Amino acid sequence: MDLFLAVSLPTLLSFALASFLIELTPGPNMTYLALVAASDGRKAGFATVAGVALGLGLIGLLAAFGVAELIQASDLAYEGLRWAGVLFLLYLAWDGWRQGTDVAAAGNQPEHDGAGRYFMRGLVTNILNPKAAVFYVAVLPTFIDAAHPPLPQTLTLTLVYVAVATLVHAAIVLLAGALQPLLSDPRRERIARRVLSALLAAVALWFAWSTAR
Repeated sequence: MDLFLAVSLPTLLSFALASFLIELTPGPNMTYLALVAASDGRKAGFATVAGVALGLGLIGLLAAFGVAELIQASDLAYEGLRWAGVLFLLYLAWDGWRQGTDVAAAGNQPEHDGAGRYFMRGLVTNILNPKAAVFYVAVLPTFIDAAHPPLPQTLTLTLVYVAVATLVHAAIVLLAGALQPLLSDPRRERIARRVLSALLAAVALWFAWSTAR
């Protein structure tokens, strides 16, 4: 409870609203979660959400101790992280497209290789996302009160951001997962998977362009 007392209620509410609006902006997480939930079901989608949440939390902790700021300040580290993230997103898009070419084989895989796979993909996607680090370095500090110790405030706001992001991501999974019964037909499932995979590839290219310095 003392941790949340480090930030005033108006600041918490305004930061939560800002986080909510940012999370509504289409991006890699939103697209990939829709792909997973619509194609492989809500269980896989929620496993991915858990991985995303852990990734965002870890980056927030790194930012609180200055590591994210060092990455932001280093062109080599930033570019390496950025391109690793782009390539990973393209791999996820290709994997989704490739699975769609063999619907019968995909249908024989219970829960598509288990929840652990999706959890790790959600985690890695966010660890390799420099925009998350930029958020913690450029946006979050604007809500810090200089009159009080910054670390408790940073940790508090990180928890708020992860909570808001997780709620938004869970809502995406619920909405996209509702489409899964409509995709029981192999042809429709393949078309939906390929459309979402192509969209994820487009998001990866947009991500490469939007994060360039």
